[in-house]
Amino acid sequence: MTTPSTTPVLEIDGLGVRLPDDRSARPILDGVSLTVRPGETVGLVGESGSGKSVACRSVLGLLPPGARAEGQVRVSGRDVLSMRPRELAGLRAREVAMVFQDPRASVNPLRRVGDFLTEGLRACGTPAERTTARAEELLDAVGIRDPRGALRRFPHQFSGGMLQRVVIAAALAAEPALLLADEPTTALDVTTQAEVIAILARLRAERGTGMLFVTHDLELASAICDRVYVMYAGRIVETGSTDELFDRPRHPYTAGLLASTPRIEAGAPPPRPIQGRPVSLSEAPPGCAFAARCPHAVPRCAQETPVLAPHGDALAACLRAEEGITL
Repeated sequence: MTTPSTTPVLEIDGLGVRLPDDRSARPILDGVSLTVRPGETVGLVGESGSGKSVACRSVLGLLPPGARAEGQVRVSGRDVLSMRPRELAGLRAREVAMVFQDPRASVNPLRRVGDFLTEGLRACGTPAERTTARAEELLDAVGIRDPRGALRRFPHQFSGGMLQRVVIAAALAAEPALLLADEPTTALDVTTQAEVIAILARLRAERGTGMLFVTHDLELASAICDRVYVMYAGRIVETGSTDELFDRPRHPYTAGLLASTPRIEAGAPPPRPIQGRPVSLSEAPPGCAFAARCPHAVPRCAQETPVLAPHGDALAACLRAEEGITL
């Protein structure tokens, strides 16, 4: 783990997002706040549908048409939600980059990888005569052998893992201050996952890039992240250092995620899935959204909505956090 700067490169404060629906605006996020500092990797974890990707994409202004956002999203002190389209284009080209889950969705299958990279480099301001050499340097940095030959190939000629390396190289073209990684290894096999994670960790250490790492894999988050935010039903329910959260979870949802994660250690207990199904913010009942699935719930959990509050070195939104949560 690195020792990050104290000045955040990303600050999300009280973010709420509503999407247009047939009858009214449907709430997706409510009061989401998080920070990422230079050289720091921050995890955003939770089940599918918890709002992780929406929170991540809001940093680049990539919300669906008609979406209503409130609160603040600041990159290096500049508010993204108030930016005009031209300002957003500059932000995406020079300050913030994103790596998506499926690398094949990020490239044009009809164009060579060299065209994909050099076009991005020109958008970042690299002189035209330098783009090919710079593209080769980037491919070499992410571990692609024969980068010159790779530039002549089409996306279908790469495996998923190798193409994800190409996408990471493109994301690093402008040496961004912030890298958003939205489930970047989910579509890859375990061996390739490890290789891609090692590349991200090395590049972060060498360049001092801040990274927001979205994942549903807690083991992966524990291996790469300095701090973790846990999301459920569009809200942050717990946050703290990786060691604190994984050694002593304060929220039953965090404890449930950990208990449902398979472990390979000798004598480790079998995984125990969380009962019930996750709900979205628009479906969440009054009180604690997790109460219906929580083995520690008491009647008042269905009546009072908990807020994030300090508990030890972490913050948790649970009415019973001080009592201790067992896995």
